[in-house]
Parts: sequence; C-alpha cells; structure tokens
Amino acid sequence: QVRLVESGGGLVQAGGSLRLSCAASGRTFSSYAMGWFRQAPGKERKFVAAISGSADRTYYADSLKGRFTISRDNAKNTVYLQMNSLNPEDTAVYYCAAGSTVVVIVRGLIDSWGQGTQVTVSS
Repeated sequence: QVRLVESGGGLVQAGGSLRLSCAASGRTFSSYAMGWFRQAPGKERKFVAAISGSADRTYYADSLKGRFTISRDNAKNTVYLQMNSLNPEDTAVYYCAAGSTVVVIVRGLIDSWGQGTQVTVSS
C-alpha cells in the first residue's frame, strides 16, 4: 500500500481558491490512480475527482466540474486538487485516495486513504 499525506487545507473566504496537495510514499506512485473525496460535517464521504496513473484520464463529480481541477506530478509523487470559486458548501474534510484505476476510485474501492485536511469556506 502507498502512504498518503495531505496538505494545503485552511480557511478561505467565499470566492477564493485553495490548492490541496497529497504526497505519496513508495516507488510505484505512477501505477496508482489517485482521487479526492470530501466529507462535510454529519454527511457521508463523497467522491470529488480522480486521475489515472499517467494523467491521461480525469473524472469529476458533476457538481464540481469547471471549479475543481485534479492533476499529478509523478516525479514528485504528488497529486493536487485546485479548487476555485469556493463557497461555504465546499467546507469539508478532504481526503486523498489511491486505487488501481479511475473507475474503482469513483466506485469508492480505495486501496489507501490519507488522514484528511480541513477546508473551511467562510461566507
């Protein structure tokens, strides 16, 4: 399994932007598809975005298309989530996830989870 550590969360005003990072351990990072999920208080964890190992495929939750962008740098063993035009409904703990393919990540079949990073958007 790959070990994942998120960073970049924090407090931002509505309309602002944040970029989350997820650093992965291990030499096989490029063999993993990677994804982001989020969990708002009192709600279940939900899929946000996923990217294939070679970065040739990305997939987003329909409601987030156009505002969020997932990317990765395999040389740095890092996956990113750029979040723009944030609103208070985006407040959640954001989790990084690793899986075998984009499809399995979307389905929630995750090999490894990060510990999460808090994103709070104030109105």
